[in-house]
Amino acid sequence: GRAGRTAALPWRAARGRSPPLPAGMVRPPLRARLAPPTPRGSGGSGRGGKSHLTPRGGAGVGAMSRRERGPEPGPGGAEVAAEDAEPESPDQCLSLLPWDRFSAWLHCVCVVGFDLELGQAVEVIYPPHSKLTDKEKTNICYLSFPDSNSGCLGDTQFCFRFRRSPGRKVSLCCFLDQLDRDLPVYLKKDSAYYYGYVYFRQVRDKSLKRGYFQKSLVLISKLPYVHLFRTMLKQIAPEYFEKSEAFLEAVCSDIDRWPPPVPGKVLQLPIMGLIMKLQIPTYRDKPGTTPIVQNMHQADAQISMALPTVHEVDLFRCFCPVFFHIQMLWELVLLGEPLVVMAPSPAESSETVLALVSCISPLKYCSDFRPYFTIHDSEFKEYTTRTQAPPSVILGVTNPFFAKTLQHWPHIIRIGDIKLPGEVPKQVKVKKLKNLKTLDSKPGVYTSYKPYLNKDEEIVKQLQKGVQQKRPTEAQSVILRRYFLELTESFIIPLERYVASLMPLQKCISPWKSPPQLRQFSQDDFMKTLEKAGPQLTSGLKGDWIGLYRHFLKSPNFDGWFRSRQKEMTQKLEALHLEALCNENLVFWSQKHTEVETVDLVLKLKNKLLQADREHLPVNTDTLKKLQTHINDIILALPDDLQDILLKTGTT
Repeated sequence: GRAGRTAALPWRAARGRSPPLPAGMVRPPLRARLAPPTPRGSGGSGRGGKSHLTPRGGAGVGAMSRRERGPEPGPGGAEVAAEDAEPESPDQCLSLLPWDRFSAWLHCVCVVGFDLELGQAVEVIYPPHSKLTDKEKTNICYLSFPDSNSGCLGDTQFCFRFRRSPGRKVSLCCFLDQLDRDLPVYLKKDSAYYYGYVYFRQVRDKSLKRGYFQKSLVLISKLPYVHLFRTMLKQIAPEYFEKSEAFLEAVCSDIDRWPPPVPGKVLQLPIMGLIMKLQIPTYRDKPGTTPIVQNMHQADAQISMALPTVHEVDLFRCFCPVFFHIQMLWELVLLGEPLVVMAPSPAESSETVLALVSCISPLKYCSDFRPYFTIHDSEFKEYTTRTQAPPSVILGVTNPFFAKTLQHWPHIIRIGDIKLPGEVPKQVKVKKLKNLKTLDSKPGVYTSYKPYLNKDEEIVKQLQKGVQQKRPTEAQSVILRRYFLELTESFIIPLERYVASLMPLQKCISPWKSPPQLRQFSQDDFMKTLEKAGPQLTSGLKGDWIGLYRHFLKSPNFDGWFRSRQKEMTQKLEALHLEALCNENLVFWSQKHTEVETVDLVLKLKNKLLQADREHLPVNTDTLKKLQTHINDIILALPDDLQDILLKTGTT
């Protein structure tokens, strides 16, 4: 019988040695394995108690596709550290402290004024406990006011984006990271940056020495919900300028009663007597579709406003000044080429930059972009130096100084005042860079870039016809957005298909071996697939698709996309390996081995369980429960003293 049992386990080692455990499990010393749990707060990971064995993620987290979640926050952000923390449900989290609900939407609200002696200065930060470094305050000060040459009299709205100072801790528990995983990749927050949403007022006021009242109300947030915050500022800023601080405090108190920004749910956000209704998209939504939020009749006296989108800009209006070059601009953004938008005001520059970044959706634009950039920006020297090639970044500028400073950049878009054409736009040729002298130069695209793809005349005719027929700008934007979406999908589908083929077959996965590795991406192999399964299957556009792919494979956008897919597939392999483990009779295995070997197995299984939760592996909840049952059954078969230790022992 003994010989028979040994033969049934061919991987079992000779007497006196431990057999190999399932792959990916490293055996620590027995003393360390049986050590009591580390007290909470002393730097260890043990929490104590049997509940530590229980998986926390539900089906919504465990089964989620990693591809749709996209890349995790990068090295510049504190969210990376928060990822390892204990996630809690939004309801638990939001009941912890005042201002947690506020922090889910905004970092803070700032008021920036003009002082004759100091220049721009942050007058108010609310809530008062909000943390901003001196460098961040300086950036906010300069980015919250238009350049003096803009001549923005009256009210102006725009947005900017700036780097967060490194080494900052996350003030809010990491349930926000859970919400982030449900978002489409292009809406995920980038922990290294803040957005600033500005409502600037400049009006004549003879009672002031300067002769003008100049002030900005600024919302600072990690969320790229441009339309939501623009709408919100439009409602509250004019009243704030009349009523001042008490009104601002009331606004912030309203925001602190908002539900968390859960994707896929219809949210009702009360703000000073108005209810904004909206729905944040999820990764499950079909690209190009916009959730419809019905404007329901309110039983009470509050006015309801349904927002058609939280993040989209008026695409057609933004691209009007460069109407005939939209396809070339799509290529430049896709390839991560350095781009400057020179505009007469921050409103035009910020909207155009945001439109450019969104034109490759559902791909995420992985380089830096600055909707409004000034000579005072902390990255000014870094981005304008001539000692190296211009970086992969899109800048929106208004200061004439940039016409000279950035004249070595390869692609410059010059736009005038954005207004919808009353007649069919005239054809505008691409201009040579040497013709761009100042910001007074005529609107157009200044570049020597030659597009890889032939021009699509159909989309130009369709939009021109819309202008003739006085089609609403919203409808024109829908047509343009669908055009960009189909173009991007035609381009990315062959890459998706090839990368999926790098995944090992499921039959190659064994619980007693390491998960198999992904095959290497080969540019030559990928290019060979294009002949039969290239973009020609879904797009009628002719041109040098091969050249476009070769250029794209060297770009930051490909690097970001591929790393995201690689991580997703690696985690899928880990999940399949975990499922293979669950399908083994691990209790039977433990009965045939020593207590030391069984303890080793239990600790490794507990680590596997926590890895599945910590890394949000796409594992079915039933599989996690089954693994938990295996662990419990193995522990209960051990002597009482070992049971006590194993139930209290934390895992790493």
